[in-house]
Amino acid sequence: MSIKRELSDPIAIRLPVDVLSEIEDVARTCERSRSWVIVRALKSYLAGEGREVLELARARQAVDAGDVHDLDEVLEEVEAITEGAAA
Repeated sequence: MSIKRELSDPIAIRLPVDVLSEIEDVARTCERSRSWVIVRALKSYLAGEGREVLELARARQAVDAGDVHDLDEVLEEVEAITEGAAA
């Protein structure tokens, strides 16, 4: 059962010839389109490195907004909690 997804308007990109060759090899081997391979590659990027980029940007915004905790205070709090648990 295939799920119909809303698609964007077509976009044009220029790729290094060697990258396009690899995409075409994978597409041919999987009996899929180049678009399918490219979408899979982009999803993989977005799930890994892309997500990290966004998380770092959000962290920088939090620091700029003053939404931070002093490391020494956090360590003191953790130490107090662990000492209380050991008692």
